[in-house]
Order: sequence, then structure tokens, then C-alpha cells
Amino acid sequence: MDSSSSCLLLGIFLFLSVLLFAFPGVAQAGITRHYKFDVQMANVTRLCSTKSIVTVNGQFPGPRIAAREGDRVAVKVINHVPYNVTIHWHGVRQLRSGWADGPAYVTQCPIPTGRSYVYNFTIVGQRGTLFWHAHISWLRATLYGPIIILPKLGVPYPFTKPYKEVPVIFGEWWKADTEAIIHQALQTGGGPNVSDAYTINGLPGPLYNCSAKDTFKLKVKPGKTYLLRLVNAALNDELFFSIANHTVTVVDVDGVYVKPFDAETLLISPGQSTNVLLHAEPYYPNAMFFMTARPYATGSGTFDNSTVAAVLEYQNPSMSSPAGFTKNLPLHKPTLPAFNDTSFAANFTGRLRSLATARFPANVPQTVDRRFLFTVGLGTSPCPKNQTCQGPNGTKFSATVNNISFASPTTALLQAHFVGQSRNVYSPDFPVVPLMPFNYTGTPPNNTLVSNGTKLVVLPFNTSVELVMQDTSILGTESHPLHLHGYNFFVVGQGFGNYDPAKDPAKFNLVDPVERNTVGVTAGGWVAIRFSADNPGVWFMHCHIEAHLSWGLKMAWLVLDGELPNQKLPPPPSDLPKC
Repeated sequence: MDSSSSCLLLGIFLFLSVLLFAFPGVAQAGITRHYKFDVQMANVTRLCSTKSIVTVNGQFPGPRIAAREGDRVAVKVINHVPYNVTIHWHGVRQLRSGWADGPAYVTQCPIPTGRSYVYNFTIVGQRGTLFWHAHISWLRATLYGPIIILPKLGVPYPFTKPYKEVPVIFGEWWKADTEAIIHQALQTGGGPNVSDAYTINGLPGPLYNCSAKDTFKLKVKPGKTYLLRLVNAALNDELFFSIANHTVTVVDVDGVYVKPFDAETLLISPGQSTNVLLHAEPYYPNAMFFMTARPYATGSGTFDNSTVAAVLEYQNPSMSSPAGFTKNLPLHKPTLPAFNDTSFAANFTGRLRSLATARFPANVPQTVDRRFLFTVGLGTSPCPKNQTCQGPNGTKFSATVNNISFASPTTALLQAHFVGQSRNVYSPDFPVVPLMPFNYTGTPPNNTLVSNGTKLVVLPFNTSVELVMQDTSILGTESHPLHLHGYNFFVVGQGFGNYDPAKDPAKFNLVDPVERNTVGVTAGGWVAIRFSADNPGVWFMHCHIEAHLSWGLKMAWLVLDGELPNQKLPPPPSDLPKC
């Protein structure tokens, strides 16, 4: 080999070395991570009461999915229970993998008893905490678990590397069978019975009867920093959360980094996740601390007004025992906001901002192709003849987007679209604005009856969308956490009262708005979001309060294929369940 060839090879080697050092994720092709989910019944005891619940692999909460950005995940779900089942990978972008998204009768028919389906997807451009849960009826009451997405190998966090990472998942527990509860509620038209307890990592904690032994304990060492991966997997309640005498630093929401800020109390809505850094006290504090959560509830209906507690314990460095934890110490309790503190909720969410750096940009659509105004709220349906109903004034509760209560089809929308057989399944004419405008947050109209239908919005590929979601006062103003499947979106504005298209857009943040997959529509107000429709498929959008979802507060977006091969939805996998 002559000297010029040697110099060339050496130069290439040095260039690649520099490239790898500067961008350690460049050469890290993702790997495939395989999981097996056996959906099976298991007996679980809480609140001194045992019941049979639906679980994955007999675990409650379910097993964690762990992957790095860029990895492919394949989860074989086998249904051993007497219910139809689907699993949704909440917040995963599912770029061109809509067949794996999971909502029943939207992207797939459910998995029947005795059958299986492999969910296949790649994690693209996401890192943080998401979660998986059942997406049919109310099975997600017990069928849920965390998705932990680490950065690519060698890529650091944009914050202090924690000593340890701990998932903290909020849930909701009923002594009764949740399938019977929602079935009865839909028959009678009344509100479903509220839960008996909230849980942290499946445990109700010492503030409930008979539950001191069922308490989650977070054990920490003085001076260390912990990353808490918080997920609200509760069915029907937004939650305030606080750790007594401790401030945490918010660093990530819904799998997207944010500008760090300190907070004593957090608000997390169903479907949302929040990563926080907990900086343990530098010296042993000779005390224990409650970590508590209780609801933020704005509606006029009843709710579970109880409090779940876990315990933060410090290891005592002067103790000789291996555990080093002291019993019978003073116990400090945090003070949480009032259950209807909407101003706290607005102030907290208003502090969230994208990092918006060169490495983690906020690609906010600066121009808009299509604008939409959706009202979200409650309504009523007539009581069937010869039946007594328990909703408002003898009617049945309903819930709507633009006064349309979504009628679930009996075949999957995505399958009907893909094979070109949408007739009698759905219509492509979802209204872009309310058909009958009114003073949305003022005196409600006398007629609260809703219409029903299976209507979609159709978007050409790469359409830039601006959507304003407006709460209404029909049956009372209320905060609604809206979740969009298949996308993250930017929360460019929010406010109280009725949205004013002449004045409010001037206040939009188009520089560093928070990017997420679930946003609370302000009680008695509105929220504005933007996203680019770059992911072909049928994408569900719905309130993540399960009672409202069951009443019809849901719709779907149909995003058409683009012209290039990598802008088209591939055919369905061969094991996709049939209806």
C-alpha cells in the first residue's frame, strides 16, 4: 500500500472517530426487543377485598417495556381471558405502523379469547416515559404498565444524570368489577360509580382502610438525585401530586424534553407522563415524607375525593444494619391545592416549554393549511321507551366533539379505509366548526340533545393543522384531557372563556410551546394546538377520562398517503385480528 492510500485510510478513520465522538448515536442502529404479554386473570387483594382482575403475565401493574430511541419493539399479546382485548402504546408515534396502535375498532379488531397478535413498532425521535394500556371498554383499569424510552446508547440526558430511575404510576381501584360498572352506567344513562381508591404502583397506601401494608416506599440516599417517571394511568381523574418538604425539577413530559423548572406540586392528567428530578436532602433528615396525590376535579358530577400516599424514606448512613432505614420517625405531609383549583392548573401548564435547542428543536408549524374549532363537552341522549334513565332530567348522559357523539363501528376504521370499503362504516364529513354556534362558556342552551355518527376528518398528507378545542358549559364546564393518537402536537395557546379568533392568535407561542400527546382543555376555556399530518393512517382523538370516552367524546382523523413510498401506510400484518 502506497503512502497516499495509507494517509487516505488514516484520514477516513480519524473522520469516523470524530463523528462517533461528536454524535455517539450516529452508528447506533436500533435493536429489536421482544416481549410476550400473556393476558390472564389473577386474584388481587386491595382494601381487604379480593377480586379477579385482568393482568399481563399475572402482574399488577403490568411489566415495563424498556427500549432505546431507534429500537424496534415486538410484543406478542396472547389473550387468555373471557374478554376481547387490545393494547395501545400510548404516546408512541407509530410512524407508518398504525396497525400496531391498538384502539379497538379504530386501527384493529380486538384480539378474541384464545388468539394472539404481535404489535410491531419502531420508536422514532422519542425519549422519556410513556405507557401501555388496554384500549377497549374499561379493561385499562388494571391492564397498564410503563414504557421507558432511553436515549440512544452514548447520548446523554440534557440534565443531571440521575443516580437511579423509578417509575411512579398512578392508578385507580374499584372493589367491584369495572366491566360491570360501565355496563350498568351505559344501560341506566347515569354516571358510573366512582372508584374506592387511587393507587401508586398498584398500592393504595396508609390513608385507606386496611392498606398500611400496601404502601409504595421510595427509599433514597442523602445527596443523590433520582429521576421519577410519573404516569397518570387513572381512569377518570386528573391528579395533583406533591412530596412533603421537597421540590422537584420537571425535565420531560409525554416523552419530550422541556425547559427544566422547579415545582412543589404537579398536575398530571390521565394519559400524561412527567419526568422529574428529585434531589434528596444532602444530610440525613431524621424524618419520613408522604408523597401524595388527589384529584383535580372541575365537573359537577361526583368523584373519588380520596388521597393516595406513598412514603419517601432516607437511608441513615450512621446505621450499621444493611438496610439502614429507621422506623417510627416523624412523618411530614404535603399540602395539595383544592380539588377545583383551576388557576393552579392553568399556571402549572403555562410553565411548560419545549427545550427548542439545536439538538432538540421545536418544529412548530409556522403556517397553517387547515383550521378547526371543536367544542368538547357533555350532552344528553333520549331515554329509550319503557325505560327509566338516571341521567339529567331522566335522559342518558352523552359526550361529544362538535355535538357529535361518536358511534363506534363494528369493523376497524383503518381496515375499511385501507381496502376502500368505507360505505356503511364511516363518513368523511366531520364538521370543521360547530354547526350551531352558541355562547360556549355562558348560559347553556335549553336543548342539550346530541347527534350520533361515525364521522372522520380527512387530511391530505403533510397538512399543517391548527385545532382549537373549546370547553362548553353544557351540564357544567369541565377540564377534558384530550389525547391524539399517532402524533405529538404543540400547545400554542390556552385561555379562559370563549376563543376569539380575532384577538387570541396574536398571543400564540410559536417559538418554544410544549410538545405532547395529551392536553387538558381548560375548564371554561380553550386550548390551541398545531401539528403536521405526516403520519398516514386513521388516528383516534378522544378525552382520556374513561367515562367521557364511553359516552362518545371521541373522533378520528384520516390522514391520506403521500406520494413517496416512505409516505404510505404498509399493508396490514397477516395476524391482524378479524372482526
